[in-house]
Amino acid sequence: MEIQRLGNLKTALGECPVWHGARLWLMDCRQGLILALDPDTGLVTARHEAPPPLGSFAFNGDGLDGIVLALKEEIAALNLRTGQLRTLARIEASSPHLRLNDGISLADGSFVVGTMHVFRAPDEPPLGGLYRLDTRLHLHKLDEGLGIVNGPCVNPIDGRLHVADSAARVIYSYAIASDGTLADKQVFVRTEGLDSGPDGCAFDTEGGLWTALVRTGALARFDMEGRLTHRIELPVAHPSALCFGGSEMADLFVTSISDSGRLSASGPLDGAVLKATGLGFRGFARPVCRMPL
Repeated sequence: MEIQRLGNLKTALGECPVWHGARLWLMDCRQGLILALDPDTGLVTARHEAPPPLGSFAFNGDGLDGIVLALKEEIAALNLRTGQLRTLARIEASSPHLRLNDGISLADGSFVVGTMHVFRAPDEPPLGGLYRLDTRLHLHKLDEGLGIVNGPCVNPIDGRLHVADSAARVIYSYAIASDGTLADKQVFVRTEGLDSGPDGCAFDTEGGLWTALVRTGALARFDMEGRLTHRIELPVAHPSALCFGGSEMADLFVTSISDSGRLSASGPLDGAVLKATGLGFRGFARPVCRMPL
């Protein structure tokens, strides 16, 4: 296995890497940037702006023109060709310390996204929760009581949705019903023993879940029973998210943080994008949204 820096990009809050159109896409959430990188050289091949703070995004349709985008408290559509931004839905909760965070497109074309509610009093329940925007542009609340939603992803073996609550240091697992609602919530794994909350997540084709241990500078892989199978130390203090990509979906790309507003680090690679090769695992491309935009 080899881990190297991809290009010279330095992000404040690198997040949400997505493999699409033979390129690596990611966000700098604090800067309001959506970027595409050449997966071999790391050169920035596309740069788009949106109002920060950004939470996550997913491509809409099979092309490169449009994305579904999580802004502070609303889900929007951004036309990457024209720059036009249009609100699709808004969550019911609002607070200076609440914003939409990580999200993913599902196989049915919908978009699932969760919130983060920080700087809460010890006995203050978190606002927001986990939401699903369906392909008719109807917004549904799927769960609540989650402090910092990260890493939603679907196990390719059993079809269960996995969602991390970084604040609680736990990854939950849900069954997805045919109407898009969730049931049978279970604790998949707790990461307290690894001294970090789980951040971004991705599954490999064997059903192994990979997560960024954002506070300990490492990646962890868990098998389908929630047992730790791999821990990989990284040359960054705060890895944030990851995705598989490359021509054979065998490379793992990792974003990182130099200054998120809550976490900061000043090492030579903090804020960089990393590329890990030779892992011996493969991933799969994410589905795209199918919104009528």
